[in-house]
Amino acid sequence: MNEPKALIRPDRGEDAIAIHLVNKDSLEAFAKGLTAGQRASLAAQKFEGGGYQYAIIPDGDSWFVVSGVANPDSLSSWCLAKLADELPEGVYRVANAEAGPAMFGWITGQYRFSRYKSEDKAHGPRVLLTAQVGQIDGYTAEAQAECLVRDMVNAPPEDMGPAALEAECERLAKAHKAELTVVRGDALEQGYPMVHAVGRAAARHHAPRLMHLVWGDPAHPVLAVVGKGVCFDSGGLNIKPGSGMRLMKKDMGGAAHAIALAGLIMGARLKVRLHLLVPAVENAISGGAFRPGDVLASRKGLTVEIDNTDAEGRLILGDALTRASEENPDLIVDFATLTGAARVALGPDLPALFARRDETAEAFLAAGKAHDDTGWRLPLHEAYREYLVSDVADMANSAANPFAGASVAGLFLDRFVGEGIDWVHYDTFAWSPAPKPGRARGGRGLGLRASWHAIRGRYA
Repeated sequence: MNEPKALIRPDRGEDAIAIHLVNKDSLEAFAKGLTAGQRASLAAQKFEGGGYQYAIIPDGDSWFVVSGVANPDSLSSWCLAKLADELPEGVYRVANAEAGPAMFGWITGQYRFSRYKSEDKAHGPRVLLTAQVGQIDGYTAEAQAECLVRDMVNAPPEDMGPAALEAECERLAKAHKAELTVVRGDALEQGYPMVHAVGRAAARHHAPRLMHLVWGDPAHPVLAVVGKGVCFDSGGLNIKPGSGMRLMKKDMGGAAHAIALAGLIMGARLKVRLHLLVPAVENAISGGAFRPGDVLASRKGLTVEIDNTDAEGRLILGDALTRASEENPDLIVDFATLTGAARVALGPDLPALFARRDETAEAFLAAGKAHDDTGWRLPLHEAYREYLVSDVADMANSAANPFAGASVAGLFLDRFVGEGIDWVHYDTFAWSPAPKPGRARGGRGLGLRASWHAIRGRYA
């Protein structure tokens, strides 16, 4: 896509095409200030002031844009995104409002994943001018983080395997002078046995590993961010059907969210001691694959009977959450494309949020609502822990019944988070199945902005 930093610029009075924002209530008054020909042009384009409607109106030797929004005085992230996608290349300014949150959608509306196309037919950049100079860097950083999630999730699994996730962590560490440790091989098998077991069937160039990035002043509160990095999920020996496997390149979407969030945290230099943990595997099928009925050791010392090899993401997260807990963190936030049950319950647009503490859940939900990244809290219902009882091990990795799958997965993870630690778990889809303004079909951040603003509010 076009470089995000070039898409929003300070308004220094240069020539620009005006965008006039109206809604159905204000359209009549606005139209009274137009010429008869301009009103005819509005009518010919069937413009009624509805959301995402727009019209291009001639004005002498030039032209301007009239765009419908729900409320010109309170813009959402997405209200200008369709314009950013469809208007001709050029420089624009909003004539009767400040863009504010719409800067985010102006950038993400121009997102394209064209790395593998022989021809990129996208037209040139649409630049937005704004007098809100102090807000440009913030919205641009958020949009860059969102686009990073999209790029990583959209990449094919052969090019976004464990080694590629490691390379992203290396890039992040170099950019922010952080310390990165990568655990693989025998050290992984000994220290993170569930990560090793899930990933051991993969080809050598997709060998499992765990990345651990550390940044910030040791005197500051410890914040741990963990992301599920299953770079492709065949389902293992409990193999998925073809329809269920088609989008499994996105099963590292949790890792993409975690890496992007870590970049925002370090870029803003929040006063935290950040620990980013990314367990990275491919859940492949070979003679070395772990099996239903196997009992796995874990970093925490709990044994886990494998009921289903397609419930693998919670296994690698279990070891990573155990390691995060060893730092005695003030807060752990994890992201995972963990369960289809969360999508059945909430659909593709609402990430499921789980939290131990009500006040923490409320802070994350409020941040999401305020920044157009709404989530929905699901319960860690104690009675469902019995669904994970095993006859031969400390616990099973999945339930024998279909009930409350997202909550049961959350309860599994809860066993690996240290006692008393404040913890938030996002079961996110990381995907837009249908395009919307500012949200192209494909990879998408869901829970990223909510987490960022909740964390910034907590530690700024």
